[in-house]
Amino acid sequence: MDRSRHRTSIEDSLKRLGVDRLDIVWVHDIAQDFHGDVWLQKFEEARTGAFRVLARLRDEGVIRGWGLGVNRTEPIELTLALDEPQPDGYLLAGRYTLLDHEHALQRPLPMAEEQDVSMVVGGPYSSGVLAGGTHFEYQQAPPEIVERVGQIKALAERYGVSIKAAALQFSLAHPVAVAAVPGATRPSRIAEDVAALNETVPAAFWEELRALGLVSPAAPLPGGA
Repeated sequence: MDRSRHRTSIEDSLKRLGVDRLDIVWVHDIAQDFHGDVWLQKFEEARTGAFRVLARLRDEGVIRGWGLGVNRTEPIELTLALDEPQPDGYLLAGRYTLLDHEHALQRPLPMAEEQDVSMVVGGPYSSGVLAGGTHFEYQQAPPEIVERVGQIKALAERYGVSIKAAALQFSLAHPVAVAAVPGATRPSRIAEDVAALNETVPAAFWEELRALGLVSPAAPLPGGA
């Protein structure tokens, strides 16, 4: 039996949770923002270690699937280009939002769609600036971001739409997206997220958002707008 630290970590998690199977396991943060210039070395360690162990655990039925949880697209692109082992999905934080989605649309999302790999959208509110906050990328939002948010908010108000609904529904409109992790500072925020998800947003709002250049022409919009 493989007693690697990866397998041991999974076994410990099963014991702590009191379950005999995990639905999804994420390999977190093997990317430039965490490891700097040595991130490719860390990726290779994961490819020859954690990835293969998790693939075996999936085959054994111990986990249903595995993937990457990262804030950058490059590790996802590398993983999707591998012959083996193949991930089942990925958690991409902050890279598929109303404010930042161009690069994801160019490579990782088409690759994932072609391979039938799913995406969980992390941080659809871009660290809070799309939900009434002042932070973008975990720091004070720069003037150009504040201006762009102001444009989106003004359009949303004209159509009677909450900016949270626009942000959340946009991030989930891509066919690869299967879930979102908005994050919440208190329980009431969860109710707000559910309301935003179920809010009716007119097709004309999405059409004007695109016409104003506030979203990429390549981005799928809710309702096929």
